[in-house]
Amino acid sequence: MTVPSKAAGPRDSAWFFTQPKVLVMVATLCCLLWGSSYPAIKIGYALLDITQKDIPSKLIFAGYRFVLAGLFLLILAVLLKKPIFKLNLRNGGQLMLLGFTQTAIQYVFFYIGLAYTTGVRGSILNSTTTFFSVLLAHFIYQNDRISPRKAAGCLLGFVGVMVVNFGDGLFDFAFTLLGEGFIVIAAFVLSAASIYGKRISQSMDVMVMTGYQLGFGGAVLLVAGYTTGGAPGAFTPASIALLGYLALLSSAAFTLWSLLLKFNQVGKVTVFNFLVPVFGTALSAICLNENIMELKNLVALVLVCGGIWLVTRSPQARTGNARPGTALARESR
Repeated sequence: MTVPSKAAGPRDSAWFFTQPKVLVMVATLCCLLWGSSYPAIKIGYALLDITQKDIPSKLIFAGYRFVLAGLFLLILAVLLKKPIFKLNLRNGGQLMLLGFTQTAIQYVFFYIGLAYTTGVRGSILNSTTTFFSVLLAHFIYQNDRISPRKAAGCLLGFVGVMVVNFGDGLFDFAFTLLGEGFIVIAAFVLSAASIYGKRISQSMDVMVMTGYQLGFGGAVLLVAGYTTGGAPGAFTPASIALLGYLALLSSAAFTLWSLLLKFNQVGKVTVFNFLVPVFGTALSAICLNENIMELKNLVALVLVCGGIWLVTRSPQARTGNARPGTALARESR
């Protein structure tokens, strides 16, 4: 796969990222990276001796990840000669609000929730982001109403989320606020913040916007963690390497995903979202030795993936009507 050179113009980039093979390969890579974050975060807790109840240290761990991710993106933006310093007070305020919600608040819930549930269940539950986005868009955008197909997809997805929370018995519902509840809340916060981010991206470069919001959100998490007594274990080469991987994961996956969204129909790209819980559950089972082969996990995974496919599938009649460059990036992980 040949990546366009720096000198390539918008038309060259549009041609490259609309190639079917490129779309499949890059979208699958992004979903693989996002799916790998579930076991990676839990492994990070173990490497840094962060216990389940040590919330401040979890915030510090998340803070370092996103500060680094933001720096990676801003450095890349400078190398690509993007204007990273042309910000006014309005832009700065928007970026701070986006970083506070999409990165800081969301990941407070996500990192705590993941400590109280398994990586398999966390990856399935967090996929509710897609369904929350559909519901919120219905009330915000006049041209993005819920259709019968989308409604069926949302219902199917939420049934899948219910299934994964059942215990051994039919009426044994294993759901805790700090675990599964916080994962779902994080998904809702991400959905709402992504809609706000889409609005900002109309007047700002996506890479620059994401670099600043990740960096600011990470700084908020660091301050919150240290001021509340956080003290993760000493960093080792293994934990530093893992932290670097998580930071690169966030910056690389978002940038590639944004490029796909920019030059393709949104529906053609977001349909690949169903791969995130697939990779998340598989990698959690492999890396964390978690049991994925429970019937409820498999049923829930099928239901959630089917729901996401229904929600994001473009109507057949519109498939050929897309114009490169019309879709704005609207999601970050």
